[in-house]
Amino acid sequence: MIDLLKRHEIQVLRRAGHSLPDVAKLAGVAVRSVQRVEAEAAVSHVDNEAERELRGIGRPSKAEPFRSFVVEQLAKQPELMSLEVLRRARLQGYAGGKSALYALVHAIRPKRMRLITRFEGLPGEFSQHDFGEIDVNFMNGTKKRIHFFASRMKYSRWTEVSLVEDQTVESLVRAMVDHFSSIGGIPLLAVFDRPKTIALRWGRDGVVTEWNPTFGSVALDLGLGIELCWPRSPEQKGSVENLVKWVKGSFFKQRRFLDQEDLLRQLQEWHVEINTQRPSRATGEIPDERMKQERPRLRPLKVAPADLALRVPVSVGPTGAVVYDTQTYSMPPDSLGIPGTLYLYRDKVRIVAGRFEATHRRLFGAPAKSTLPEHRAQRVAAASGKRAKRYMQREHLLEVGGEALDYLTELTHRRPRVSLTIWRRRRRARRPHRFSRSCRCEDPVRKCGKRGGPTGRPGSRSSLLEHPGASRPGVRGGEAPLPVPRPLGGAHQEARPKAVPDGGAQLMRVGVVTAGSSARARQADPSRLHCFVARAATWRNAGRRS
Repeated sequence: MIDLLKRHEIQVLRRAGHSLPDVAKLAGVAVRSVQRVEAEAAVSHVDNEAERELRGIGRPSKAEPFRSFVVEQLAKQPELMSLEVLRRARLQGYAGGKSALYALVHAIRPKRMRLITRFEGLPGEFSQHDFGEIDVNFMNGTKKRIHFFASRMKYSRWTEVSLVEDQTVESLVRAMVDHFSSIGGIPLLAVFDRPKTIALRWGRDGVVTEWNPTFGSVALDLGLGIELCWPRSPEQKGSVENLVKWVKGSFFKQRRFLDQEDLLRQLQEWHVEINTQRPSRATGEIPDERMKQERPRLRPLKVAPADLALRVPVSVGPTGAVVYDTQTYSMPPDSLGIPGTLYLYRDKVRIVAGRFEATHRRLFGAPAKSTLPEHRAQRVAAASGKRAKRYMQREHLLEVGGEALDYLTELTHRRPRVSLTIWRRRRRARRPHRFSRSCRCEDPVRKCGKRGGPTGRPGSRSSLLEHPGASRPGVRGGEAPLPVPRPLGGAHQEARPKAVPDGGAQLMRVGVVTAGSSARARQADPSRLHCFVARAATWRNAGRRS
């Protein structure tokens, strides 16, 4: 069918005296169509759908003969389901498809209209809050998606907008508390949509059956009432305009920004303009003037923004740590498996699990670990087995950073058994030396195990190395270190400590005389065996002190 306005154009051109070919060329139709339209009555309306039904254009619907039947059924039961109408129509002989009958039912069923009530808020009664996002093209050539959180007082139209990193519950509550702090108090009720950051579940009647526990705890701390609207139902928010759409149209789409710093600077200027200089189109007054009436009705803020702590339920894992947002925080090993609460501040984390409590500096960015010094010692003490203790100590070193990783990797590959070797040598150093009972040293100053040393127990290491008359500062008893004897040379050359490369001067690799060299030393000069053993033990003590 030719459009009614096109028909009107053809009739006007013909009345103006244009020929049939000219009108056909100007209107883009055939000459015969021009003749047919010219013979019709003058166009009086532009409703093409009504005209099409009036003309009966197209194949008639199989459901059209049942129009009167459908009208009768819906008059008796306006809420009758379309499926039931189809069943009854087929009992009356309808043989068409369901789509045709459903379209007929939709056209006939009376449409119910709801009365919309728009209302104004009283001073200090309502505040509206919502998230928004927009892609901003900066003048430096970059593009970034900006997330923002907006708050607006319903009575005065005072507005606060903050840029946020994301749209999580933490960003919501911290931005909301910052806005209340800037406004000077909190209202009776805060109006929101139904995001998952606030309500998790609700019934068909709109009553929330499960709140977000983190948001709920903050609302209780603030003493703030929460009112939720149905999704995509802005009329339930009263006379407050679409807040997010207004912020985008009034600020982001009206200005150009060099970079994000320039955006923040212009945002502060825009706050001053809309709140203290420009009258609101809804009220015709400057928000600052109406805020003078609203601020006395606001209640004081119970929690300062810096003291706001989000409560997050957690549990201490089998590794003696709590994981939150991919970050790991240590707890005492005795608290394994105990459920607790994580108090999340802006810059710190406090974890309470039963009678155990720990406070950490908050971690951001890539996954990392925060281990308190006292927890390190407790973990090593609680580890089962020497191997577990050794590897836990290594894990503590790895937490220092990349330098520790590079150093331990180099140390392991250069001297793969250095840690185990040092441990074994220290263990042997704590045992009585196997040559002490046969020592024939006649030195009257150093008493060996044969005659009894300071401990009075033959064969003890202290009887070989210590004497009451010699002091060694920094060692047990404040006694001076023994003078290092002259090297034996040849096969009896002692192994001196070597500093580990790459800054490992504090870790010494202590050499131990082999059993073969010890036997040769005893056969060559038994009187010098005491000096040989004393020299080897001296290097062991040096490695242990380091």
